[in-house]
Order: sequence, then C-alpha cells, then structure tokens
Amino acid sequence: MSIQHYLKMIDNASVAQRCHAASALAHIYLQTEMDTDERSSTESVLTLLLDDPSPKVRLALAEAFSTSAHAPAHIVASLARDQIEIATYMLGRSTLLSDTDLIDCISGGSCEAQKIIAGRPKVSFAVSAAIVEIGETAAVLELLANTQAQIADISFRRLIERLGHVAEVRALLAENERLPADCRHALAIRIADALCQMDMVMALMGERRAKTVTQEACVRASISLVAATPFEEYPALIEHLQLRGDLTTAFVIRIVASGKIDFFAAVLVALSGYNLGRIRGLLIDGRAAGLNALFGAAGLPDSTYRSLGVALHAWRGVASGKLSIGAREVILRMIEQIAPHDRATGSVPPAANDDMVSLLKRLYLDAIRENAREQASAIAAA
Repeated sequence: MSIQHYLKMIDNASVAQRCHAASALAHIYLQTEMDTDERSSTESVLTLLLDDPSPKVRLALAEAFSTSAHAPAHIVASLARDQIEIATYMLGRSTLLSDTDLIDCISGGSCEAQKIIAGRPKVSFAVSAAIVEIGETAAVLELLANTQAQIADISFRRLIERLGHVAEVRALLAENERLPADCRHALAIRIADALCQMDMVMALMGERRAKTVTQEACVRASISLVAATPFEEYPALIEHLQLRGDLTTAFVIRIVASGKIDFFAAVLVALSGYNLGRIRGLLIDGRAAGLNALFGAAGLPDSTYRSLGVALHAWRGVASGKLSIGAREVILRMIEQIAPHDRATGSVPPAANDDMVSLLKRLYLDAIRENAREQASAIAAA
C-alpha cells in the first residue's frame, strides 16, 4: 500500500481496515528498502497512527514493532506508555526501550506495567533499583522471581528496609542465592521479628519469652551465616553487624568457640586497625602477650582474654592435626580454664566471670544438642 493511497482512505475507513493498513504499513517500513525521503514519509504516517482513536489500530502497530530492532524509537516509546493492552507488547519485548524509558514507565505506569518490566528477559541494575524503590509489591515479587534480572547489593538492602515486612518478599529473598551476607542477616532479623509478633507465638510464650527465644535464634542464625559467607563479603557483614550493634563481646566469643577463626581475624581487622597479615600471624602462632595486646587494641574486655586464648590454642591443634576435637570440646576447655582459676584468685570481678561462664555453659549445651541432631541424622540416613 502506497503512502498516498493510505492517506486518501484513512478518513473513511473502518477500524478493521485501518488496523490492516497500519499493520501492512509497519511491515513495509521494516522489510522494504526505501530511499531517505520515502522512509521519512512512511515514518510520518506511522507517527500519525499514534493518534488514531481506536486502540486496535495502535495495537496493530505494537504487534508489528515490538520485536524489531529497527522500529522508530519514538513510536516504540509512545506505545510503551499507551494503555496496558498495547504497552504490554513494548514493555515486555522491545529492545529499543532505554533504561530511562523503562524507569519513566515504572514511575508513571500501573502495577501491571511494572510487573511486565520486572519480568523482561533483561533487567538492568538501574531498572531493578527503580522497581525496588517505587514499584508495587507485586512488581517487586516479579523482579525477585526473575533469575535473569540484575539486582545490586544496595538494592537488596533497600528492599529489605522497604518491604521486609511482607512475607512473600521475605520468602523469595531467602531463596535468592545472590543475596549478600549482610542482607541475609537483616532478613533473619526481619523473620524473627515477624515470628515474635505472631498471635500464636505471643499466646504460647508471652512477649518477653518470645523476644528472648527469637533473639537467641537470630544469634545462632548469624553464626551459621558466617560459615556460609565468602571471605570477600566479611567486611560488609562486619560493618552491618557493627551498625546494628550486634557485634558484641558475646558474639565474638561465640565466633571463636565455634571455630570461625578467619571471620574472627576479619573482626579484629575492623576493630583494632591492625592489618590482616599481622593479625593472622598472631592468631596462628602468637604468644599470649601478643594476643592480649591485639585483643586490647580491638577493645575486647580483659575478662575474655584467657578464654579466647584457650580456644585459639585448641583450634591451632585441630588445624595442625594434633587434636581431633570439635566445638563442644573446645568450649569445655574454655570453661574448665576460667571458672575454677578465676574464682580462686579473684583476678576477674565475679560478675564479669559469672557472665562469661554462663555464656560458655549455654554454648556448651547448644553444642551438645547440635551433636545429638547430627548423630540422629546420621543414624536415620544409614
């Protein structure tokens, strides 16, 4: 169909005829070799079709142009902002939409438009950030379900802040292997808070007991998280724990007692200002005086020095193959070392000593339970 013929028939044509003509003209534009003037004229007529009162005509254009990399960019951008039945073709398929176009559609579009963008085969970091920041919950869920979407660590952090209270969001985040360690910790806190506020939990335990139980669960989850965290993510996780106030003396004791010595070294780097090489040297073969100086520089209480030293000595033996023991035996050595000695000499204030012994005894019971669970699993699997 020639441009002249189309212009003559457009005013008196039915919707069906205009749809057929629009589709034919779009395919001519995409598939036919034209000189510059003819292409410019065709593009002008196609642009006029954006003002057609019937959405069916614009839908015909969208169907023709949605999968082409040679469609007129301004027509694609306009159709992407049309009513959702038309915009769907462009938002879901067109590769001509820039990040700016997509972000604009997220900002001014409906929830359905946001969902379509979130499910695109390619979603950039910038587009994901926009969905996380202003998208409807349904669009965020679609984004998290899209394994091809690029999501930056900072967007994961913002998402937990903004929608961490939504159970469906928490579930998808928990399953997401891309979630950085500090976000996993924040997510665990959110989950614990949600459990603590459940009516059934409150009725069974009461508010005070529920908080205590969930706090203990969060600490255990944090220790498990450390074990699953790559070394390069240690600094971010440690900073996160510091900002939350969770990098406590008790947490450090738990880390060392459980044998997470590499993470302990990273903690000491953050707290003491010593470089990693020096700290590793002290942890591997440093004597008590050097270790105590390191612990002091990190701001650890004097009452922890002996128990930390005992644990480090035990884990050195395990690393060298001289000892074949686990966390339970290490914790027991820590208890046996500090409890009778300090109470006899009074070198440590009784209150501080009692706190340390109480913590270690709880860790010892936890280790016994964990060993029992592992043995039961082994027996069941045999």
